[in-house]
Amino acid sequence: MARNLDAKCRQCRREGEKLFLKAEKCYTDKCAVERRAYAPGQHGQKKNTRLSEYGGQLREKQKLRRVYGILEGQFRRTYQRAEQARGITGEALLQFLESRLDNVSYRMGFGGSRAEARQTVRHNGILVNGKRVNIPSYQVRPGDVIEVAEKAKNHLRLKSAIEAAEQRGFPEWIDVNAKELKGTYKAMPQRSELPATINEHLIVELYSK
Repeated sequence: MARNLDAKCRQCRREGEKLFLKAEKCYTDKCAVERRAYAPGQHGQKKNTRLSEYGGQLREKQKLRRVYGILEGQFRRTYQRAEQARGITGEALLQFLESRLDNVSYRMGFGGSRAEARQTVRHNGILVNGKRVNIPSYQVRPGDVIEVAEKAKNHLRLKSAIEAAEQRGFPEWIDVNAKELKGTYKAMPQRSELPATINEHLIVELYSK
């Protein structure tokens, strides 16, 4: 199985912003972006490096891929699906990414990061409507009930993750019962409910060439 083995903090520094890939570390002063706010590598501190139009579009795509932790082939297939969907392609792309089971599990606090939530899914730790699903890319539908399997409920990392998520607050499009480690995916998020730092229009321009 193909995986991205790049150091997560280097990925954040390469994009020049926090991608929240390292769970609670991203919320502390130990975050690499806070300590070294420049790109990694020998030429990372070079100033006045201007990106071309294509370069900006490519960086935006790479950033979005890294945020959701998926490889190029899977990202392209998701884009093609969004292109065929009704409505605005860029918004549909974000909605499909947000509807992935690993991402919904992360949003519900069933993992400190998307990588942790993905591992929980792969290890049969998540149930969808009472049935075990171990496919991270599984598309959750509005009304689906997501819960942590009984065998995984006592994991310490999961308990700390749900506590931290509860303190930060949950998105409007999900309803979570933190005590029962259970939640409902109420609806696909609207564009206004997603991070403004993502410029999906650049990705649409890139793939439209």
